[in-house]
Amino acid sequence: MILETAPAKFNRFLAVLGRRQDGFHLLELVTTVLPWPSLFDELTAEAAPEWTLEIGGPASAGLPADGSNLVTRAWRLLERESGKALPAKITLHKQIPHGAGLGGGSSDAAAALRAGNRLYQLNLPDSTLLRLAAELGSDVPLFLLGGTALGLDLGQRVLPLRDIPLPPMLIVNPGLHISTAFVYKTLKPNDLSNNAPCPSLTTGEEPPWRNDLTNAALSVCPELRQVRDALLAIGGDPMLCGSGSCWAARFAAQGDRDAALQQLSRQRPDWHFYTE
Repeated sequence: MILETAPAKFNRFLAVLGRRQDGFHLLELVTTVLPWPSLFDELTAEAAPEWTLEIGGPASAGLPADGSNLVTRAWRLLERESGKALPAKITLHKQIPHGAGLGGGSSDAAAALRAGNRLYQLNLPDSTLLRLAAELGSDVPLFLLGGTALGLDLGQRVLPLRDIPLPPMLIVNPGLHISTAFVYKTLKPNDLSNNAPCPSLTTGEEPPWRNDLTNAALSVCPELRQVRDALLAIGGDPMLCGSGSCWAARFAAQGDRDAALQQLSRQRPDWHFYTE
């Protein structure tokens, strides 16, 4: 049996720099794969007479286990690349919330690529896995690299960066589901007119705390303002995670973050909270 961990990600900088003729948007991202056990999915794979996918865990509700699932799609790409069937029993334990801007589905797909490559000893090089990952979605290559990476174009071109430590941070999931595609469709031309790429960073320097999707996401889901305002009220500096619905708030010190977590968890027991 093969076990692969599928962590969440956090876009520390997300710039939308323009729109292509095909309707997709040009991005520049600085993204860190989060080493937070509370936001790990786990994927196990073992050889079996036929392909099956079972999904469980606290964040599994509503997720299809059919051909539309990114895990299934990733496995089919491995079969195409290897030129043979790769029957297996796949079990996916979900902790990363769906539609929350943390890249859970993309991370699961990357875990499936790694697991299939190991289980059947395909010996596909990293370059091949990255090419397959880019076919699945713009976030998937990031999870094969790990660490902190610069994403370009649609986000699928990824370049590793030096480690940039995260500030003391609290991620809040209000339990809302936001359609990434709808958020991008809501972007207006004047939302992009003054956007600029990330400036050059010195070693260890944090990128600007910025997400150009925020206004569009708030337009799509006004309830997100409640989370932002609650984090501001307890001294956090909130930023939307991807297209939402999670927010990440940074704090000056870990003690401030921990006090904010205690206060907010009492005020909003219906929300979910994550730290390292």
